[in-house]
Amino acid sequence: MSALLRQAVAIPLDFALPSRCPGCGVIVAAPHLFCLGCWSSLAFLGGPACAGCGEPFAFDRGPGARCGRCLADPPAYDGVAGAVGYGPAASRVALRLKYGGQTGLAETMARAMARLLPDAGDDWLIVPVPLHRWRLWRRGYNQAALLAAGLARGSGLSLDRDLVRRRRATPVLRGLGPSARAAAVRGAFIADRARAAGRRILLVDDVYTTGATANACARALKRGGAKEVRLIVWARVVRDVDAAG
Repeated sequence: MSALLRQAVAIPLDFALPSRCPGCGVIVAAPHLFCLGCWSSLAFLGGPACAGCGEPFAFDRGPGARCGRCLADPPAYDGVAGAVGYGPAASRVALRLKYGGQTGLAETMARAMARLLPDAGDDWLIVPVPLHRWRLWRRGYNQAALLAAGLARGSGLSLDRDLVRRRRATPVLRGLGPSARAAAVRGAFIADRARAAGRRILLVDDVYTTGATANACARALKRGGAKEVRLIVWARVVRDVDAAG
């Protein structure tokens, strides 16, 4: 399609289906843009953080520093990076993708997460956190797989959608405490050893709360021979989003 024809098609579509803010739905200038209010409320994460779970630090504690929780109980994964802190706008976007069927939001979220990726020249493999087949059948899609696909398209990194499999159904973790979450997903995942062995894995999910699901996936990947597993998410719960930096 020529550029002139694309423009001719786009103009009436823009009037009929105007771009809307992913956070609140008001009309915005272009796709994937947030309105000023939602953009201002997003707490973009960066700066000093725990080398284990990615919990933001109020000040730089030096390379490789870990929070007390990770020192007491080291996670199986080798780091966590979240694009934004889990606040009202970030949660609305995540819930609209996960439960509202608004799959186009995966591209919006993946664009914000792209800055967390290593260089495409590095030997990393993008892998989504899997859903159990029955939940996938009911929902129709895996939101983590949509995010992973968006990250792979934008980065040139390889994607393996089913390297990790959820071999048994697990309960909804919302509302459960850390210990109950860990117990619910313990042993729930299995990785393909032939494809995981020796690989550096970028595990992708939408939200990080306590890390129980990521930890269980990372354990499966490490058992499968992966040499490094890092988690990338759209939003993560932090103790104090305002201090995240």
